Amino acid sequence: MSACYAVVGNPVSHSKSPQIHALFASQTGQDLTYSAIELALDGFAAGIKDFFNQADNKGLNVTVPFKEQAFALCDVATERAQRAGAVNTLWQESGRLFGDTTDGVGLVNDLGSNHGVALKNKKILVVGAGGAVRGVLQPILEEKPLSLTLCNRTASKLAPIMAAFSDYSALHQRDFASLEKHYDVIINGTSASLHGGVPDLPDHVVGPETVSYDMMYGKETTSFNAWAMARGASKALDGLGMLVEQAAQAFFIWRGVAPETRTVLEILRS
Repeated sequence: MSACYAVVGNPVSHSKSPQIHALFASQTGQDLTYSAIELALDGFAAGIKDFFNQADNKGLNVTVPFKEQAFALCDVATERAQRAGAVNTLWQESGRLFGDTTDGVGLVNDLGSNHGVALKNKKILVVGAGGAVRGVLQPILEEKPLSLTLCNRTASKLAPIMAAFSDYSALHQRDFASLEKHYDVIINGTSASLHGGVPDLPDHVVGPETVSYDMMYGKETTSFNAWAMARGASKALDGLGMLVEQAAQAFFIWRGVAPETRTVLEILRS
């Protein structure tokens, strides 16, 4: 029997992960199957137990809204998962459940490898305070930006994030009204684009060198990226590359093989 993997979420039928991992497996000659499993909102823990009780089932990706629950279930979580308080990749070793978060590395790799955007010594603005933001902060901070500024509509939600990453001197918090001019990279970690919205940012945060990055993606340019381009951003990138790159990290954790991502991204774009 081939090894079995899956993504769990609710909803999850729209997920591109089965297609991505099938392409990875084909490319690397790995014998595996990968499916999407929708779990009831109150059935996550039972679903995970059922999955790993079957001998051929080797690993899971976890998507909305279960990443924090996945972290709580882990016997062993990586340091970056502990920082994030969330897990998107699960596997078992000797009967113990291991968890990692590959989202942040996926974002950094997409920016650097696919788009040539280095983060070292850059002024970075990250918008949002949810799990998506918390999951990417450590890998971004490890790139040694000049500064990383967090802002969110409800400023109080940033307090636990600032506390969790207090050992990074580059990390700051500001409200929308006091944001500086011209950030090098602006990352939208809110879900506003899913509803055609845009965070309430002042226009002056965008300069002629600014790269905007929306963690959301769709067939059309996201509303956040359209907003940034209208204000003169040099480049606007969506989160599809992050999705592929985080999947490649999970694939490597499970299989010990690093897939090539660019052709997979091209197939998804087309």
